Amino acid sequence: MEALYLLFSIASTTLTSTFLSLSLFLRSLFSRVFPHWSQTSSAYDEPGPPPVRVYEGRVRHVRRRPVLHEFEYPVRYALIDLDRAPHCSDLSADAARSVAGTNGPVFLLTIPKSVGYEQNPLSIYYCYHIEQGKVHLNKCIAEVTNTPWGERVQFVFLPGSDLVAKPLHVSPFMDMLGNWRINAVEPSEKLSVVISVHHPTHGDYFTAILHAQEINSVKSLISMENYFWLMPHKVAIWIYWQALRLWMKNVKFLDHPKFLCPKYRDEALIRDQNLMEKRNTVILECDGEKSPRHDEKQRWCVWTDAKWPWS
Repeated sequence: MEALYLLFSIASTTLTSTFLSLSLFLRSLFSRVFPHWSQTSSAYDEPGPPPVRVYEGRVRHVRRRPVLHEFEYPVRYALIDLDRAPHCSDLSADAARSVAGTNGPVFLLTIPKSVGYEQNPLSIYYCYHIEQGKVHLNKCIAEVTNTPWGERVQFVFLPGSDLVAKPLHVSPFMDMLGNWRINAVEPSEKLSVVISVHHPTHGDYFTAILHAQEINSVKSLISMENYFWLMPHKVAIWIYWQALRLWMKNVKFLDHPKFLCPKYRDEALIRDQNLMEKRNTVILECDGEKSPRHDEKQRWCVWTDAKWPWS
């Protein structure tokens, strides 16, 4: 059933994306031939910093055990001001502020949906806090989606560096043991996100790196659609191709943990709570006191189940 559903999804996505690509081409052509007729006011026309900043860079994966496997591919990301630019994200700016306990702007780093298809292994909400007239990055919210199941987990982490117990089955070639070390710096002209996996048996055996450079600002919604055309599709192809390569290297294929340990999410929360207690203890011993952003006893973490037939 799952295989048939996957084939149907591929066929449906192909037809939908083909039709919407043709529509995008016609709209782009119309906007060039009749620029005055196609102009409409939007957040892109407002003065000040652009509501959407675009980045171009590369994603690199390095797996050291049980076999060496590394690759990289080009990628494009958008950094969206959720207070100014409309976007169909899971969390609105107000919802993200409520989760993070902040009061400033919220920016979403993501690969926008293109011609009817969405593929976002990782999105990050950067939540800023205003204190004594100064704006600083206070919390981040990660949104991780696995392929092909489409399950999603959202959790809060500290910018700079934070350690999180692995909460999601992101790959059939990795078990649920281990922790994610996430390093995400404040976005500027350059963008950097590094995630390393520490496993109790394999050690630091996997690293994923995103490095990108801001290139320009989109001037309209249609220019943004053209810039990210088929970007999610390319990411999906790279994911499946690298999975095939791992399978050809005889890396063990693992069943989804829900079949082996139905309470794997609860176990992840317990492991993560232990990590947070250790982190808070170290901070208290080093600084003598905890800052407000380090006093949480449990990390905010929410799962979204897969759609049928993966559920």
